[in-house]
Amino acid sequence: MQNIYLDQERLNNARETIENLGQSITIEEKRKEALDLEKKTLEPGFWDDTDKAQKLIGQINGLKSYVEAYDDLNDQAEEIEILIELLREEDDEESYKDLEKALEKLEKNTKSFEIKTLLTGEYDKENAILSIHAGAGGTEAQDWADMLLRMYTRYAEGKGYKVTVLDILKEEEAGIKSATLSIEGLNAYGYLKAEKGVHRLVRISPFDAAKKRHTSFASVDVYPEFSEQIEVDIKDEDLKIDTYRSSGAGGQHVNTTDSAVRITHIPTGVVVQCQNERSQIQNREKAMQLLTAKLLAIKEEEQKEKIEDLQGNYNQIAWGSQIRSYVFNPYQMVKDHRTNIEVGDTQRVMDGDLDIFVDGYLQMKAK
Repeated sequence: MQNIYLDQERLNNARETIENLGQSITIEEKRKEALDLEKKTLEPGFWDDTDKAQKLIGQINGLKSYVEAYDDLNDQAEEIEILIELLREEDDEESYKDLEKALEKLEKNTKSFEIKTLLTGEYDKENAILSIHAGAGGTEAQDWADMLLRMYTRYAEGKGYKVTVLDILKEEEAGIKSATLSIEGLNAYGYLKAEKGVHRLVRISPFDAAKKRHTSFASVDVYPEFSEQIEVDIKDEDLKIDTYRSSGAGGQHVNTTDSAVRITHIPTGVVVQCQNERSQIQNREKAMQLLTAKLLAIKEEEQKEKIEDLQGNYNQIAWGSQIRSYVFNPYQMVKDHRTNIEVGDTQRVMDGDLDIFVDGYLQMKAK
């Protein structure tokens, strides 16, 4: 039979961690602030200013996500305590199995909550804009970029985030040259900022008749999609605006007019484009939002005033300075070069299971 005293020790350790995490993020203050803000939603005329109301609702949801997670962990711990007390009175093999499952769940959820408390950056709570660009190497690199697009889509959807393809440039033979995603959900940027950098693939090429091993690169850029209206001085004369026909996957929703918009900011060389919306006006508005976010990211990076987590050169990411390598041959391994975390199950990673890498990065930054 299982050692009940060791189980009690595991529970005590988890409870101590939960309590310490709650204190570190001032959970009771968050609880009170959420209640006070909820009272404002009941005031007459609350929805008169829709933008202001939605911003407040988002703030409430953000606070409640911490409070509810904290309370849920304590509820789990209380249920385990009751189960341990019952097992002290009467041994039961099935109950021991239930206890082990409950302890594993509590420890896993406590770890997730611990990672969430590390998201303290000013923009961590925001939605994310994620861009993927194939490196040199033609079809090989383009196929790798397409694989990354699938990986990040699955990762985001697994977290319950809404994923929208804002722009994609497909290749006829295989893969994509580039893609830009909008990933909407609480803390999307906080998690995905860990993925910014160069990603390297080593595999036997499916496009090489000689079955030789190839190395491919793709860059990933991530920046926050600001929920508030941010003022950035953008002069009309500094913009080059082009329109073109959307290159969707086909079907009734592909535009037959030049509704897609590409905007180039001449002084910085930053290029953004959007083809997801139905009209040229909508695409232009979205592209301007993306440009504003990128230019603000550059400004913040240069001044080092607000956020240290927008690191890197937004004009170009140099090939060879990879943050992570994905090796499919001659062995199976995904390794993050910043944290030295390694995973042998490459398929699981490519299916969107990135938590071990994201969590490791956030812990490293916190230290």
